[in-house]
Amino acid sequence: MNLRNIAIIAHVDHGKTTLVDQLFRQSGTFRDNQRVEERAMDSNDLEKERGITILAKPTSIEWEGTRINIVDTPGHADFGGEVERILSMVDGVILLVDAAEGAMPQTKFVTGKALALGLRPIVVVNKVDRSDARIQEVLDEVFDLFVALEASDEQLDFPVLYASGRNGYASTDMDRREGTLTPLFQKIVDHVPPPALDQDAPFSFLVTLLDRDNFLGRILTGRVQSGVVKLNQPIHALDNQGNVIETGRASKLMSFRGLERVPVEEARAGDIISLAGLAVATVANTICDTTVSVPIQAQPIDPPTLSMRFAVNDSPMAGREGSKVTSRMIRDRLMREAETNVAIKVTEAADRDSFEVAGRGELQLGVLIETMRREGFELGISRPRVLFGEDEDGKKTEPYETVIIDVDEEHSGTVVEKMNLRKAEMTDMRPSTGGKTRITFSAPSRGMIGYHGEFLSDTRGTGIMNRLFEKYGPHKGNIEGRKNGVLISNGAGEAQGYALGPLEDRGILFVGHGEALYEGMIIGENAKTDDLEVNPMKAKQLTNFRASGGKDDAIRLTPPKKMTLEQAIAYIDDDEMVEVTPKTIRLRKRYLDPNERKRASRAKAA
Repeated sequence: MNLRNIAIIAHVDHGKTTLVDQLFRQSGTFRDNQRVEERAMDSNDLEKERGITILAKPTSIEWEGTRINIVDTPGHADFGGEVERILSMVDGVILLVDAAEGAMPQTKFVTGKALALGLRPIVVVNKVDRSDARIQEVLDEVFDLFVALEASDEQLDFPVLYASGRNGYASTDMDRREGTLTPLFQKIVDHVPPPALDQDAPFSFLVTLLDRDNFLGRILTGRVQSGVVKLNQPIHALDNQGNVIETGRASKLMSFRGLERVPVEEARAGDIISLAGLAVATVANTICDTTVSVPIQAQPIDPPTLSMRFAVNDSPMAGREGSKVTSRMIRDRLMREAETNVAIKVTEAADRDSFEVAGRGELQLGVLIETMRREGFELGISRPRVLFGEDEDGKKTEPYETVIIDVDEEHSGTVVEKMNLRKAEMTDMRPSTGGKTRITFSAPSRGMIGYHGEFLSDTRGTGIMNRLFEKYGPHKGNIEGRKNGVLISNGAGEAQGYALGPLEDRGILFVGHGEALYEGMIIGENAKTDDLEVNPMKAKQLTNFRASGGKDDAIRLTPPKKMTLEQAIAYIDDDEMVEVTPKTIRLRKRYLDPNERKRASRAKAA
């Protein structure tokens, strides 16, 4: 059978998953009466809720006698650990760009990796029916991007299609607003070469994705690089140096048909398959025939840039809501995550009760915490901190990010001022679509931690910020953190409206009447710069005298500010933690006892 392997690259919200839905429908992958969910490729709950792709996933469709294997890639650079390896499985890429927004930073990240591997892109300008579409300008931007990424002459001579994924049409004509996706299918078959691999050599296969199954154990996914593999064939796994890690048999072979994995008897060079039967082999290992001793070279993975401390929840309310609270359970879960997600590194602290988890960014670690929380875990999470490096001269370096911000004209001054405080340098400023201004900065990652919430407040929720890891550069010195102090509860009990009323003048409250509190828990933000201990449990004293006028003044409280997990992690300071349970997110001081806090701050000052 004719075979084509392609990856789809797009920035978040440019319509990639919706386009794949239409490819399924128009290729006849689904039966006419089959009930199909929207964005079928977004398989897990978090992907559906957030509308983003987190995991890279292969799928397959058949069109006029050609099987097309499509790999859906995440748009966020935080999940880039998935992308770099995926590209070694494919022979071509489709770059999807929004007709209004154009080429965005995450597009740049994956496209750079694809061009470096020599893959020839097909450019699809999506959402051409948008009222603010600027198709020709976007195409010029894409061409400039390819030139900046040092694309070859063949890569710069790319075919272009104009499409609307939601309405299910693509065309080579810029002004067409109807039709089907047949031109896209045709272009994939004509432009992407079939896998040029040796069918007669011994079997070899590079693992690019790892999955777990309760019945089959480890499931390794990748593309067969050479030869043929049959069910129950003896195989072994090699590491990058060519050492044999383990031997076994291919106890299960599965190929992709639409969204399903179906068992097959054999697979040939070029097929994307999943294989079970090995217990130790992992991502970037070579699985091959027992006669092969030379491994396939895997793409190096960019290093993690951020780390957080995951600790056992030791607050007075620990164990009330979660079912998984011990350090052993947390350790097993984190080790399982590090096994399947190569962009995450886990190290155990000396006290055995906490773990340092390093990853690509706040979003990636936030998604991991949210997933664990839904599985019933209780955790204490520290503030994210960047991982420093050293240059050749032994000087300290730190990660920098390219930050692209689209804001309305009136907010641009505030944004530039705030970014300067965070030691960011402006590299570009130009008008963007819809009367907005696009400003590009090179900023240390350290300064960007916790800025997103402030940015949304400054721009009245209208600004859009995109960030991308750029490089390790010189250390920028001290960067100011949060300006305001916090209000800390000085005892345990229930919050009382009578006490919260007067506290509203002191700042912004995070708790409402009747909520359970404990000593050292953060209940609000202080309007001043220092921390303030308060008593939010004080109730009105009952007396046997009537109040004058026969009534008490009713207390009217402003609704408290409730933070999402990401906001809470970004908000906390170095001496604070987020307590995460399946039902609640609480902010607290690391040391709950005020005397211990004083001791720790004195030790830090010394």
